[in-house]
Amino acid sequence: MPGTGLRGRGELQLSADINVTSLVDVAFVLLIIFMITAPIMQGGVDVQLPRAEARPLQPKEGLVVSIDRQGRIFVDEAPLSLEDFRAAFPAIVSAREPSGVYLRADSRVDYGQVVRVLAVMRAAGIGDVGLVAEPEEIRR
Repeated sequence: MPGTGLRGRGELQLSADINVTSLVDVAFVLLIIFMITAPIMQGGVDVQLPRAEARPLQPKEGLVVSIDRQGRIFVDEAPLSLEDFRAAFPAIVSAREPSGVYLRADSRVDYGQVVRVLAVMRAAGIGDVGLVAEPEEIRR
């Protein structure tokens, strides 16, 4: 029988509709995956920031240098020793030309370590460093 195939004489009509149920199912699965993985991806360096009565400074776009409890230095999230930081920081600043440099130091870190990191920043030509702090509730 000629012409009796699937598309022969109109036995099966072509449907150009999108299966919306499957599309919604896939969208919900992707949404759930992103909701679960987003907090994990934000990681960062674990730093307990000091509290201050002044309006706290939140790092915006720019270069963030962090010092954790053990005195380890991180540029964004890359760990560096003080010697490596001293050698690499001027090159990082000249390559990235950040709009701002922010220092996040743990409140329990040695003050001398913070001063050494600030001295390296000054030697690299950064005169204005934003110090990041947690807001403190004012008691009256």
